[in-house]
Amino acid sequence: MPKGMGKVVAQNKKANHDYSIEETFEAGIVLQGTEIKSIRNGRVNLKDSYARIDRGEVFLLNMHVSPYEQGNRYNHDPLRQRKLLLHKREIVKLIGATKEEGYALVPLKMYLKNGYAKVLIGLGKGKKKYDKREDLKKKEAKRDIERAFRERQKM
Repeated sequence: MPKGMGKVVAQNKKANHDYSIEETFEAGIVLQGTEIKSIRNGRVNLKDSYARIDRGEVFLLNMHVSPYEQGNRYNHDPLRQRKLLLHKREIVKLIGATKEEGYALVPLKMYLKNGYAKVLIGLGKGKKKYDKREDLKKKEAKRDIERAFRERQKM
């Protein structure tokens, strides 16, 4: 199955608005106890999460995984730091890329692939306010063109 394919559990729509994504990496994620059950139920929020490299390992911070309802005392901390599983060459590549100013590691989506939870991490450069406005203008122009084309097809 190609990278980024599988049953999508959560998506970070704000990431494409705030960053221009240059490269993506598929990473496994280390989970505890009942976290996978919550993820399978779709109780994940990637909105304000980000990844950080610390001592040669990649960690995902601020990802909220709601506690599992039937988990009682075996539940986990919803905002705990989670380790991402990447190949060493990918981590080395990310270390070099994130040293440049303006680059960040942003989770784009979380999905289930062959029974495992995966996270699609994007290497993104932060957009300026005028870049965001320009993207919105392009998006609206494209929508207007498609609308006009559909109206022309009806005639």
